[in-house]
Amino acid sequence: MEDSIIKSLEDLKDLNLKLKGFRVFEVEESFRGVPEYSRKDFYKICLHNGDSTIHYADKSVSVKGYTLFFGTPHIPYSWDIESEKHNSYTCIFTEGFLSNNERLESLHNSPLFKVGGTPVFHLEENSYQFIKAIFEKMLEEQDSVYHYKDELIRNYINLIIHEAHKMQPSENYFTTANASSRISGLFMELLERQFPIESPSQPLSVKNPNDFAERLNIHVNHLNRSVKEIMGKTTKDLITERITTEAKELLHYTDWSIADIAYSLGFEYPTYFNNFFKRVTGSTPNAWRKSMIV
Repeated sequence: MEDSIIKSLEDLKDLNLKLKGFRVFEVEESFRGVPEYSRKDFYKICLHNGDSTIHYADKSVSVKGYTLFFGTPHIPYSWDIESEKHNSYTCIFTEGFLSNNERLESLHNSPLFKVGGTPVFHLEENSYQFIKAIFEKMLEEQDSVYHYKDELIRNYINLIIHEAHKMQPSENYFTTANASSRISGLFMELLERQFPIESPSQPLSVKNPNDFAERLNIHVNHLNRSVKEIMGKTTKDLITERITTEAKELLHYTDWSIADIAYSLGFEYPTYFNNFFKRVTGSTPNAWRKSMIV
């Protein structure tokens, strides 16, 4: 059952999801965990009824009964279900789905979605039933033919966010990771926060180990040791891999010029980007783009 549900989540990469940037579903009791979506640009809101332990960044929190959880694409998490009887509702959505909503900026800065924030909330019966009703309305609307259903669903998401802002966060956190793990988590969060790139006019500003160390207010050697210890790769290698992945996405899915892509990725000149891409992939950007044309 778990494999089939994970497979169904992977199937959400289809065109329908890309067009909407949103999906909501109810999780069956037989599934032993809350869905984790592999795409790096999806936020998640989970409503759960049951006993479990949530591992989030460098902390874990034990929860019983009704729980509301907010997941960000920038911070790793996992969810261990501990009770036999449980049920969950989950919605995933992109920043782009909310991009024409005035609440987007507060989403970036919200304590629900940032490192060191408060993503886990214990709910009383009334609050649980209220938010459950919102999820059920989203389930109903996502397959409807109502012309303005996307806007309606955006309002439902923001209603849940407002409800959470009024609540007190769960306080029974306990630390499960060492300092190196936390530093690595902060590094990965800062790295992923820069993606996806949406415009050549907003190029990468943090693109080498020294830049990251400065932002995190630690010595670059300390950063490199921590990342290597936890991730098994160097800071430079992880940055290179992420920039290469984004370069491929831009080459494949946009019609930007090679020069625009180079600039958006923080390269001063297109030749620098060409040399970088060929060194990593064995192909020039232009040749790789042509190879993707079916």
